[in-house]
Amino acid sequence: MFTHLRPEPWRDPAITFEPHAERDFALLLLSDGGASGRWSYIALDPDRAERLDADDERDGFAVLRDLRGRQAPGAPQGPPFQGGVAGLIAYEYASRLEPVVLERHPAWPDLQLARYPAVLAFDHRERRLIAVGRGGDEEAARAQAARATGWLEMISAERGRRPSRGPLAARFALERPSRSYEAAVADVVARIRQGEIFQANIAQTWSGRLAEGAAPFEVFRRLVAASPAPFCAHFRLPGLALVSHSPERFIRVAEDGVAVESRPIKGTRRRGGDALADDRLRAELLASAKDRAENLMIVDLMRNDLSRVCAPGTVKTPELFAVESYSAVHHLVSTIAGRLAQGRDAVDLLAAAFPPGSITGAPKVQAMKVIAGHERGRGPWCGSLFWAGFDGGLDSSVLIRTAGFVQDAEGWWFRASAGAGIVADSDPAGERAETEAKIEGLRRALTETP
Repeated sequence: MFTHLRPEPWRDPAITFEPHAERDFALLLLSDGGASGRWSYIALDPDRAERLDADDERDGFAVLRDLRGRQAPGAPQGPPFQGGVAGLIAYEYASRLEPVVLERHPAWPDLQLARYPAVLAFDHRERRLIAVGRGGDEEAARAQAARATGWLEMISAERGRRPSRGPLAARFALERPSRSYEAAVADVVARIRQGEIFQANIAQTWSGRLAEGAAPFEVFRRLVAASPAPFCAHFRLPGLALVSHSPERFIRVAEDGVAVESRPIKGTRRRGGDALADDRLRAELLASAKDRAENLMIVDLMRNDLSRVCAPGTVKTPELFAVESYSAVHHLVSTIAGRLAQGRDAVDLLAAAFPPGSITGAPKVQAMKVIAGHERGRGPWCGSLFWAGFDGGLDSSVLIRTAGFVQDAEGWWFRASAGAGIVADSDPAGERAETEAKIEGLRRALTETP
């Protein structure tokens, strides 16, 4: 397989994507330009797409391998993602991997895959824009890069939609009363004290409908304008749209197809109202024995998941308990790294680690069973959005801070959730408050006037 790189003048990736946001399979992976998010990507018009619903008995990871094809190195001076397969794995795909029965969200597939031989890659650090094409020969690769360049030619007059100035949704309501959530937390705490599990991530869910004429991409623009994050995404599917504002990496495989990394988040505090209060809350999070224990449990779980496919002795924890700050919350983040064993690849890692440990619990399978007793189908929330490159590389997010939009005759309705990791000394009211802090950015984007 050949690669063609075509440099182009720098443009803002979100503005570049906006004219295409309503097209089926239009994908924007938007980073904040930080250490975990140097590159953003736009991919349009896949040459092949595969959807696996609950009754589709195919092995989704075998379908992914078939779409990606034989691994072939990309251009050494190119971006990490130089074309390949993008995928959305719903949380309920886990029932194909583990002995647990999960209620499906009726609108969403278990797995959606799309193959993109052309992408636009935006390097925030060096303010470079590269049109990337992949093909079976040099001419085909050059043609794909030229096709990506053509996406830049859409002018603002062709966007066809003026942004809404008022609230995007009149209603943003809990699906169940807060007292039901606190009762669920109390039940999980009791199970932990009885020795059934050590931790479980339990969520509250909000839903509503967009105002007439409003579109999911407008929600996305408001989210990223208020607070950039490393793994923001807008993915438009037939009758569906995903809006994600995630700060969390699930798993990454470097372009060499060997080095791997996971960065689970566990431990949260609200931001303070002023600098002094903010510093106090940050220090409180860093010093919290409860939050450190919560984080360490998931680090141990992820180390175990990575060890399934990594070479013995290579799984390490280079960083524990780093604090990362976003517009509404501080988070406690750790890093696990390793090297894939000979004969293993990124797809093996995805299968070994899904669903993410940070949004399930420990032990993972029993925690998932406990979660299933308290929640309806999660759908895309707490699943993963990923790209798997033709060269063997992979990067993926945990779909937290994420809303799923479904289109019907009246427009768009949405559903969004936020969870908290429940441990033995969790306080139900405190955990409820944590979920409310985590959903605050989405609530504001949907219900407030900018």
